[in-house]
Amino acid sequence: MGVYWAIAVRSFRRFSTYRIATLSGAFTNTVFGFIFCGVYLTLWEQRPNLGGYDVTDALTFVWLQQGLLMPIGIFGASTTVELGERVRTGEIAVDLYRPTHLMWWWLSVDAGRAGFQLIARGGVPLLVGSLVFDLRFPSSVLQGLAVAVALFFGIVVSFGLRYLVALSGFWITDSRGLENLALMLSLFFSGTILPLVVFPGWFGEFARATPWAATMQVPIDVWLGQDAPVQALAFQLGWLVVLLVAGGLATVLATRKVVIHGG
Repeated sequence: MGVYWAIAVRSFRRFSTYRIATLSGAFTNTVFGFIFCGVYLTLWEQRPNLGGYDVTDALTFVWLQQGLLMPIGIFGASTTVELGERVRTGEIAVDLYRPTHLMWWWLSVDAGRAGFQLIARGGVPLLVGSLVFDLRFPSSVLQGLAVAVALFFGIVVSFGLRYLVALSGFWITDSRGLENLALMLSLFFSGTILPLVVFPGWFGEFARATPWAATMQVPIDVWLGQDAPVQALAFQLGWLVVLLVAGGLATVLATRKVVIHGG
């Protein structure tokens, strides 16, 4: 575990060097926060309590959403994009020579990235939003702890999805098409475009049952008190286990494929 902790720390330091990009990103998220607030205020004025959210819930969702986009890696984090590129170029062979498990290595790298993004960009939009709007915050220490665990689970679930997409390059040669498809699915089913609670009927139930819902929608609902923490965390943990097991199996199969091809 000490090796993977060291990898995460070094990854944190690596991403902390991009100060201008981080400040620019935080500013952009804040601007989009105000744009989304205008849209949501109009929507909730027409449909009060839409999806069980009141106006305060909806506005809080916006600022949490903007703060979590980069930590969770909704748009595809640079760590897994880098992994996909290494698969395409064959540089992944160097990774396989390391005395560490490929998936745990990249999970550690992604954890360091997510930790920095959470500190540097996660809180800025929420802080600005709370100065302008009346937002909702966890009402107890227990709820705050549940939010922290839900956020951690959400980041790992997101990594599991992105890792599988990156490793698909072992079989389809170029994973960029699948990466674009995964991006669209992530934007829609994570709650980035609209909270999943606004989708009615069977489609809403389906959307909230996908692994993408576990990345952003569930942690935010735990924050808002919309979901029972135990059930929400169990849902996330289920997807986390499925994806990491699938990632482990994909790693074994990919490694065998490299050996067969002589790479």
